[in-house]
Amino acid sequence: MDPAQIEALLNEVREGTTGVEDAMARLRHLPFEDLGFAKLDHHRALRTGNPEVIFAEGKTAAQVAAIFKRMAEAGGNVLATRASKTIYEAVAAAEPRAEYHETARAVTLTQSQAPAGKGTLAVVCAGTSDLPVAEEAAVTARLMGNTVELVADVGVAGIHRLLASQSILKSARVLIVCAGMEGALPTVVGGLVNAPVIAVPTSVGYGASLGGVAALLGMLNTCSPNVCVVNIDNGFGAACIASLINHL
Repeated sequence: MDPAQIEALLNEVREGTTGVEDAMARLRHLPFEDLGFAKLDHHRALRTGNPEVIFAEGKTAAQVAAIFKRMAEAGGNVLATRASKTIYEAVAAAEPRAEYHETARAVTLTQSQAPAGKGTLAVVCAGTSDLPVAEEAAVTARLMGNTVELVADVGVAGIHRLLASQSILKSARVLIVCAGMEGALPTVVGGLVNAPVIAVPTSVGYGASLGGVAALLGMLNTCSPNVCVVNIDNGFGAACIASLINHL
């Protein structure tokens, strides 16, 4: 349950349209619901502003489907990240309204409109190979109520492509920039805009990229002071931070 749902329920009790017993039944799983193999944190949106999200990788399809179904029944929007097509099929069998975003490897269910962010959130990626991480960020940010502009394949090897998108970059309130290889793109973007830039190193690259470690270290050593860095391939985490900033 999110703050809007709790407030609506309390107003219904005050107005007499919902009985106390029914309200207690709807609140019985706060702060969490124990499924045995998972404890669902229905209280998280009230504490942090963002609901709990299912990290599907490492879980069985049946486990993800069961968690997704219970979170859907709680009434909020639901997101599962790192989800394969097999996992989506199991989720869809339990909750037919679920939608699969193949490039992002994400499963979503939208049941309510999240509070709108104050501006546009730009998601920028260096190459097409970085799109899975960028799309994960974009899907997450949209579900959290943000207007998202995706700018793809604008890496520093052809910097004219990035400069052609300056109007989008400069109008964004927050930017997420995903890049592999040497990870130079966030520093370049940071030097063009007066907004926070959240850098996401990706695991794209040849051997010396060390699975994204080279990009991570390059981004941590940025000389653009408006750039901060999340973990390798963590488009979801970048979107959560960007969304919180965009709602301030």
